Amino acid sequence: MSVRNTVKSIQDIMRQDVGVDGDAQRISQLCWMFFLKIIDDQDQQLELLQDGYRSPIPKKLQWRTWAANPEGITGDELLTFVNENLFPKLKELPASGPGDRRRVVRDVFEDAYNYMKSGQLMRQVVNKINQVDFNNLAERQHFGDIYEQVLNDLQSAGNAGEYYTPRAVTAFMVDRIDPTPGEILLDPACGTGGFLTCALRHMRERYVKKVKDEQKMQAALRAVEKKQLPHMLCVTNMLLHGIEDASFVRHDNTLARPYISYTQSDRVDIVVTNPPFGGREEDGIESNFPKHFQTRETADLFLALIIRLLKPHGRAAVVLPDGSLFGEGVKTRLKEHLLEECNLHTIVRLPNSVFKPYASIGTNLLFFEKGEPTKTIWFYEHRVPDGQKAYSMTKPIRVEHFQPCVDWWGGPERKGRKETEVAWKVTAAEVKARGYNLDFKNPHTVEDDHGDPEELLAKLEKAEEETGSLRDQLKAILAEALLR
Repeated sequence: MSVRNTVKSIQDIMRQDVGVDGDAQRISQLCWMFFLKIIDDQDQQLELLQDGYRSPIPKKLQWRTWAANPEGITGDELLTFVNENLFPKLKELPASGPGDRRRVVRDVFEDAYNYMKSGQLMRQVVNKINQVDFNNLAERQHFGDIYEQVLNDLQSAGNAGEYYTPRAVTAFMVDRIDPTPGEILLDPACGTGGFLTCALRHMRERYVKKVKDEQKMQAALRAVEKKQLPHMLCVTNMLLHGIEDASFVRHDNTLARPYISYTQSDRVDIVVTNPPFGGREEDGIESNFPKHFQTRETADLFLALIIRLLKPHGRAAVVLPDGSLFGEGVKTRLKEHLLEECNLHTIVRLPNSVFKPYASIGTNLLFFEKGEPTKTIWFYEHRVPDGQKAYSMTKPIRVEHFQPCVDWWGGPERKGRKETEVAWKVTAAEVKARGYNLDFKNPHTVEDDHGDPEELLAKLEKAEEETGSLRDQLKAILAEALLR
């Protein structure tokens, strides 16, 4: 059976279980089970390669002990083991500092939950998962593609969709930022790990030539995720992508730490992220920030922190909603700060449909480098392909849709850029004159001419008079007909 069919059959089995309700719960259930299988396969490989290696999971709780035998425990016995033994003990694993794989396991299970109510169905799922060998590189890569589709399903899984950024968007942003092994790369709101996996793929294709390069790359990754489900999905994603120590993916709230406490040692070379927007942080979080940046709008707080975290000459690619471009108050002060501290060289404006069905608001990709103030900002309007009204679940945005922007970009130095029907530039002085409103519309687009408002109003009034006259005539005809 192919890996794709295996995953499909697992999902079909779970749909029969009364305890698993909806896509989000199904994906969460799948994830902790996949996680234990993947880490056990990885452990068995490391036991062969490293003398004295010990699994972070106690022997009785290892996948190979309770799950690998297709004739093993099932029914109520399996449910009791999972609910009363496996979960409680993994949640309480002792862990020391960075590099301790027990911390990864503990963080994954910290808020995880077993939704399945049937031990028989759970045994069927376990047996299906055992058909995938994650130490087989071809199978692991194939499963990685399937896992990507599982994550994509989050877009239709209610609020869970907020954790998933379309892969075409993450791939384009990472490609334009062009990270190299050894550069410290941070995603402070990493969701399911899309930017991280794209960065890994990008560096392995372009720069990783030796084992030393791979080690430098892995050692320089940083990530934080606040919510349990995407954190678990991200850690599993990292294991699937050949990361030996995924403890760099912290289960935490980046904004919960005081702004001023981030010092030189916390600085990074690169930030790529899609911070949550439209949300509000809990009471007290804003007090971690300087008075002039205090707000409960999550995206604004992240932007302030990103500017602080970048090293001199550090670079960032950030997804922000339209509201961040034209908003006032704190947003104005933030944009002024951004333009003074960084060179905001490019804004790619995306159509509203990119993040459907989770969100239907306009979004923008901001690219900036810290160290020099902004002089000129280039705007690029990304348009839906010809023959298509909008992006959708069946016709999502794809990597090749960004190729016209890549061709226009002008290489690493961004030289030779030209104004086109979808590209234009503005000066920092123009932005300042507009009160730091960055919501510049495409000047090359001819607005539809709807006519003079006074004339339109007069035509409307005349049409209403004619309609009234016709209505009166109709009433008279009907009344006369009734009297006959």
